[in-house]
Amino acid sequence: MKKEESDFFDRPKVRKALVVLFALTFIGLLVADFLLHKHSYFYWDGIPSFNAVFGLVGSLALVLIAKHLRRFIEREEKYYD
Repeated sequence: MKKEESDFFDRPKVRKALVVLFALTFIGLLVADFLLHKHSYFYWDGIPSFNAVFGLVGSLALVLIAKHLRRFIEREEKYYD
């Protein structure tokens, strides 16, 4: 199936607008995290941007673990034939 050039998300202007939108959202949330008072139950809940860093590290760990686990569970291309 040939990909159409007129796909909405393939347009350079749309891609640039999405990158700018995501960057502005990220910056806004980061600033809000430092300015808003949090009622934390645990110590680490009060650390600014802890949840974002924890999510990033967890996601990267999952990707790296899956990359190495692939060696053990990968089958030949014609395994199920």
